[in-house]
Amino acid sequence: MLDGLLSFFQTTGFQAITWQMLVMWAIAAALLYLAIAKGFEPLLLVPIAFGALVANLPTRGVITTDRLADGTSQSAVFRIEAQVLPEPTSPPATDESSEKLKLRVERVEGGLYDFISQGVKLELFPPLIFLGVGALTDFGPLIAMPRTLLLGAAAQLGLFITFMGANLLGFTSKQSASIGIIGGADGPTAIFLSNKLAPELLGAIAVAAYSYMSLVPLIQPPIMRLLTTKKERVIRMKSLRKVSKLEKLVFAIVVMIICILLVPDASALIAMLMLGNFLRECGATERLVKSAQNEIINVLTIFLGTSVGLTMQAETFLAPATIKIIVLGVVAFGFSTAGGILGAKIMNWLSPHNPVNPLIGSAGVSAVPMAARVSHNEGQRYDSSNYLLMHAMGPNVAGVIGTAVAAGYFISTLGH
Repeated sequence: MLDGLLSFFQTTGFQAITWQMLVMWAIAAALLYLAIAKGFEPLLLVPIAFGALVANLPTRGVITTDRLADGTSQSAVFRIEAQVLPEPTSPPATDESSEKLKLRVERVEGGLYDFISQGVKLELFPPLIFLGVGALTDFGPLIAMPRTLLLGAAAQLGLFITFMGANLLGFTSKQSASIGIIGGADGPTAIFLSNKLAPELLGAIAVAAYSYMSLVPLIQPPIMRLLTTKKERVIRMKSLRKVSKLEKLVFAIVVMIICILLVPDASALIAMLMLGNFLRECGATERLVKSAQNEIINVLTIFLGTSVGLTMQAETFLAPATIKIIVLGVVAFGFSTAGGILGAKIMNWLSPHNPVNPLIGSAGVSAVPMAARVSHNEGQRYDSSNYLLMHAMGPNVAGVIGTAVAAGYFISTLGH
């Protein structure tokens, strides 16, 4: 009976548990706490945290690494190799040929996320997420106040400062670019760029990007207060004009053409973003818009989040490089927030007769619409009747476009 229990125990996963796995369980629990108890971007953090937990369990059929005949570990192969059966007159199969047949059969075994994670590896999920973002976002505030496009550009400051800082810390140029994009507070773009330039850092970068996106209400306000005066925080901006449907449709087409001509490597992100927005504004595709806003983006968020979480295996995540990425990520995010605010202050210095509230500059990062809400809420702390939300949506939308363009620039200069 004891032998039977020992034999059964050897078939379980308990003996495969390591202290590194236990640490990752704690990290997954912390992410779940932030998402559920604190409400920090639960739609993103819950799938990521759950995927991270699964990644650090001795699973079978979820994350595939097959044991081949020689004992080495290989990624699963997603095709069945054709076998030609020997003719009846052929000599019987040797042990060697039987071993080859066995090896091929073993390599056919795959797991659930072997297939789902192809959406990340083949760069399908991020552009399709952008389709949903475009369908959910009103570009009207940016069109009504085009100069806020400059605030979205100024908020890319953190990307390039962090790129240089990561280089100084020993990361390669491709890795540095992937780390710097965290400053854009745009998870899909961070995944898109990292998958192209530094796939070995995908898990750490994605988790940092989404974590800082969820922590926008905690990270940005202290920077906003530090860089603005009370007088600047209560600036009232002129009401935005009403933007026509034709303007919105033309804007989507023109911006798509210009951005793709400038940075062809960002085509997938920009095209899907503008397609989603065009569907929203044209008024003739209501069913498609609802699908992009709900079913498509919701399903993709589950798959993208868990796929990212599954890259957080302890042996790769618990490394000194990961700590550097987490630190550099918050530096990137801080400088991007500061860049948008300082850009607004410079704009006011150049045009004092039509000032903008510098608080909306912090919305130049890509966390739509959370960053815009933070700008609005911070303004109301000092003037409860000052409504900045729609004004802040201009630089917020510009930040989405700016981060995608910056990613395309990095890919075009470093990825070829």
